[in-house]
Amino acid sequence: MDVSEVDAAGTPASARRHPEPSRLLVPTLSVVALTVAVLQTGVVPVLGVIARQLHASTVDVSWAVTANLLAAAATTPLIGRLADLHSKKRVLLWVLGAVLAGSLIAATTSSLPLLIAARVMQGASFSLYPIGVSILRDELPEDRLMRAMAVLSGTLGFGGGIGLVVVGLLMSGDAGYHRVFWLTTVFTILVIVAVVLLVPSRPGHRVGTIDWAGAAGLAIGLSGVLLAITQAHVWGWLSVRIIGCGVIGVTSLGLWWWWERRCAQPLVSTSMLARRPILLTNIATVLVGMGLYFAFLGLTGFVEAPVRSGYGFGATVLAASVVFLLPGAFAGFLTSLASGRYIDRFGARAVLIAGAAAGAAGFVLLATAHSAPWQVIAAGVLANAYISLAYGALPALVVREVAAGETGVATSMNAIARTIGSSIAAAIVALLLARSTNGYTPESSYTLIFGLGAGTAVLAMVLIAGTRPELRQIESVEDISKSRAMNHEWG
Repeated sequence: MDVSEVDAAGTPASARRHPEPSRLLVPTLSVVALTVAVLQTGVVPVLGVIARQLHASTVDVSWAVTANLLAAAATTPLIGRLADLHSKKRVLLWVLGAVLAGSLIAATTSSLPLLIAARVMQGASFSLYPIGVSILRDELPEDRLMRAMAVLSGTLGFGGGIGLVVVGLLMSGDAGYHRVFWLTTVFTILVIVAVVLLVPSRPGHRVGTIDWAGAAGLAIGLSGVLLAITQAHVWGWLSVRIIGCGVIGVTSLGLWWWWERRCAQPLVSTSMLARRPILLTNIATVLVGMGLYFAFLGLTGFVEAPVRSGYGFGATVLAASVVFLLPGAFAGFLTSLASGRYIDRFGARAVLIAGAAAGAAGFVLLATAHSAPWQVIAAGVLANAYISLAYGALPALVVREVAAGETGVATSMNAIARTIGSSIAAAIVALLLARSTNGYTPESSYTLIFGLGAGTAVLAMVLIAGTRPELRQIESVEDISKSRAMNHEWG
């Protein structure tokens, strides 16, 4: 029997039975996932405010986002592995403690270096979602798992929009940026209390060790690649620093792959990552992550553009949040609640393909018809529905392909794929918005951003349509039950 399927006492995973979980478990873990989304997107709209209030350049302040992404890339797979080996609740609380400490520092400091250090600590929040998926897989029966995962994952999709709306409300007038971090501080405290009270505590299921060399190699490799992507528009795409970071990152990832293939207990199974369904699903996740940032960065910039630029609506941060972003965020919320039922009935592949089609339609509408507010709002609704459906379906595709003991690290790598996609899109958007015609970003830049969003949605749809693997023969009642629980995603 695979070591990943037994605990320290030698008990098979299939033999472990827990009491009926609380009905509040899924809502609690969804709120945990909401923490990730708010921390990821809530800071972006206030970067200009931070630069002005700290008397720093926009380039320097952008490190508050870059450092957060680098920390996420470096820590998420390792934390996912720790959650696979040890008590998931304990690991979850440690991560929330780091996020709380980072939020407190950011809320009380007026030093840019300390703010960046705080954002590094908050980067650990990206691992909250994979840990939540692992807890659901441990606690829920097969017939409830996929629906619960879809709700949890969909929360990430609409949570980004919610973060933008809440930040817009907080930053009305001449408010200080500290408000945003006081919000995350209070919110994190409430989440910690909920986790302590409502998430069951279980011992670790697996025996094994941490592949520290693999963790270091993956961290260096991902950090180098992400640094090259996020800073290319600042340092120059062909600058020595960007080329150096790229070479170091790619070389480190190559050495990491070589090491993991030969390591007795690797951090990440390379055979798992190389399987066609996992590989195509992770590539599709990169594309969905790009679509998220094309939507919220492009949409926000477009509606806030002054009317005298020849396009846009001259919306304030508050108006952009409430009038243009809130309907899409609400649509994403409703879609995330229903996505589990859709996945149960139609399968994760079909749901993701339908969602990507809706997203492509929304981006095409944004690119071709954006002169009236209702057009932008309708397109935003379609784009948010796509993101919520995709975030609900993608983890179901991953979990369907991995053993229970690999859930944490597998979903962590899927989360990293989303981070890479978001970083690529952010760099592309920054490059396009830096163009200037008569002092304004040309309308063609936004048209291209939305066109790229449509292209990534179509590519994700094509990739997922090609993920059908060979299905093994179903021989037992337990197999039939599990197959139904996994929604027959593969046909």
